[in-house]
Amino acid sequence: MMTAADLPGTIPVFPLPGALMLPRARLPLHIFEPRYLAMLDDTLKTSHRLIGMVQPRDVPGSEEKRLHTIGCAGRLTQFSETEDGRYMVTLTGISRFRVQQEVSGFTPYRRCEVSWDGFSADLAGPEEDRGFDRKPFLDLLGRYFEALSLSTDWDSLKEAEDELLINSLSMLCPFDPEEKQALLEAPSLSTRRETLVMLLEFALHGGAPEETMQ
Repeated sequence: MMTAADLPGTIPVFPLPGALMLPRARLPLHIFEPRYLAMLDDTLKTSHRLIGMVQPRDVPGSEEKRLHTIGCAGRLTQFSETEDGRYMVTLTGISRFRVQQEVSGFTPYRRCEVSWDGFSADLAGPEEDRGFDRKPFLDLLGRYFEALSLSTDWDSLKEAEDELLINSLSMLCPFDPEEKQALLEAPSLSTRRETLVMLLEFALHGGAPEETMQ
């Protein structure tokens, strides 16, 4: 496990719309763009092997993709290279961070100075959600999956720990980037679960997401 002393002040960032990383969760990525291949090569040379996942946001009247203030850093824990030079990697979520400023330099990818203050709980063990009532939650989830014609392994969902269940659904459900950002910024697991319930109910009653879960 990493400690606060292991966290660097500057990290490479991967602005990927709709890709949500959460502490202790795993995010598989397929990397093929040259700038991100360079980012992975450089990351493998560091001791921390951290990459920051952060949502880009559109700025009216500007072509520049600015970044949301809060992202989550993942440690490169699995890595394989295909015959044609692409990378299949897995990031394991370590801690959220707050972007201080972008760093200019000679790398083809973006880097940011970040602060880890306020996210010390991310480095601790798994969170519990003592107010979590699974039956109505799973009933709601079942209606959501049925509405979007999705299937899942219900036995695994029923047996999953609170954090794994809530965070996995937050990452996998086809919410839009701003909704994913709200799930990321939730200060606790219970708040994330409440936000997730709200988004599921909105999708059922206020319009379903455009994408489908894979």
